[in-house]
Amino acid sequence: MSIPVLDFGACSLQNEPDVSDEQLCSLSEEMKTAFLKVGFVFLKNTGITEEEVARVMDISKKFFLQPEELKKPFSRGNFPNSVNHGWVSMETERLNPRRPGDLKESFNLTSLDPDTKWPSSEDVKDFQEILTSFYQRCKELSLRLLRVMALSLGLDPEVLLSAHRFIGTDVNSTTLRSLYYQPVNSEKAKQDQVRCGEHSDFGTFTLLFQGSEGLQVQNRSGDFVCAPCIPGTVLINIADLMQRWTSDQFVSVVHRVLLPSNGDSSTRQSMAFFVHPDDEALITCCDGSNKYPPITAGDYLAERFKNSYGQT
Repeated sequence: MSIPVLDFGACSLQNEPDVSDEQLCSLSEEMKTAFLKVGFVFLKNTGITEEEVARVMDISKKFFLQPEELKKPFSRGNFPNSVNHGWVSMETERLNPRRPGDLKESFNLTSLDPDTKWPSSEDVKDFQEILTSFYQRCKELSLRLLRVMALSLGLDPEVLLSAHRFIGTDVNSTTLRSLYYQPVNSEKAKQDQVRCGEHSDFGTFTLLFQGSEGLQVQNRSGDFVCAPCIPGTVLINIADLMQRWTSDQFVSVVHRVLLPSNGDSSTRQSMAFFVHPDDEALITCCDGSNKYPPITAGDYLAERFKNSYGQT
């Protein structure tokens, strides 16, 4: 399986959002083919630069390298208005519930509420500003991507856009997730433990910015293959609610990150922007079928979190 690389230059954030119908039609057809056959696609020329990605990864690493007592006050679960916001410590999450806790930590930016408490020690004094700015850039790119996706499905763009009106508020669970995989001694890991267990993403689609290789994706034959790391690109994958929405036209692909090989003490970083419909958006099959029963985005996400964390 080869993941296609598409030129998103026509819809780049460096351009005005108005794009000719001809350009949109060509891009939407290419995207449709990629999602039908693979479920993943690399986008180049999105307008988000390598420098922007490096900046957010650098400040994130400074946060993760702090002592645990400085990170713990910002733990996920400490923010009443946003259940998914905050720091997730090593082995807390199990994306494959049949495995031990994942050997990674993360910081989830879900709430842009100005009253949210943020890390502010000298080493990470710019943490809030840099992550929030990157969140907004990813949001802008995602809205353009939603428009192209809608056209690829033969839908009025408003069908998808109207379900994502509140990204960045407490009634939408779209999350920028900074992920950090510490060096691991594979011989000391628990049986069947990995860096990130096999899973599909929960919402509409995901933007992934990788600092290095390590991601494996499952092809249509059920085999896992390594996804390359292509500088300057964003890796896009379909998530569960989009699969339901499209009655399985677009398939949410299972992926994972295994332990490094023995003797490999390298770290891994990535930034994932998980796009979700508004919590109250009712997801029904856009072809009019009843292949999947209607469900609100918020109810679906709560059930998936229960599986990953053992609680909502």
